[in-house]
Amino acid sequence: MSGLIGRKIGMTSIFDENGKNIPCTVIEAGPCVITQVRTNEVDGYSALQLGFDDKTEKHSVKAEEGHFKKAGTVAKKKVVEFKFFEEEHKLGEILTVDLFNEGEFVDVQGVSKGKGFQGVVKRHGFGGVGQSTHGQHNRLRAPGSVGASSYPSRVFKGMRMAGRMGGENVTVQNLKVLKVVADKNLLVVKGCVPGHKNSYVIIQK
Repeated sequence: MSGLIGRKIGMTSIFDENGKNIPCTVIEAGPCVITQVRTNEVDGYSALQLGFDDKTEKHSVKAEEGHFKKAGTVAKKKVVEFKFFEEEHKLGEILTVDLFNEGEFVDVQGVSKGKGFQGVVKRHGFGGVGQSTHGQHNRLRAPGSVGASSYPSRVFKGMRMAGRMGGENVTVQNLKVLKVVADKNLLVVKGCVPGHKNSYVIIQK
């Protein structure tokens, strides 16, 4: 699957030819440098390793500098491997947003916004314990009973409870590419993309 590494810029909306307002996300996609070419003979599988977003020399170690020097580039902050690329590419080649075309569909992967420790109402959509009457006092957002009786005398694994929410890898599939702004390396896709502003995302087609 061909793809690029990008950065989420933010959300906006545009009007289509029928005057309908469409919410969309702007992504800075690339340019990405091919920092390593995996082959079946050497690595046991074929893939392309792409690097995105330059790292300063101060924040890079010697091992990184040596690895990226082979591709004729500086150290990168984000490195991702893509398997099953549609075309053959060489080490050091630069891939841009021209990889995508308007009207096609892409999958976008990112880390969702972290929301901290949340209760069952926000995290799992529970309705709370009973209604506001019947002596509930301050238990409106409580989880209620979580265990069974004397058998099995334990709480089953996987029970939906309060806990840390967000901060997970999320993939949104089949987002339509509305615009490709090649001179600014921008990709405009329909709908929302996981992650906060300026977070890294992986775009695959």
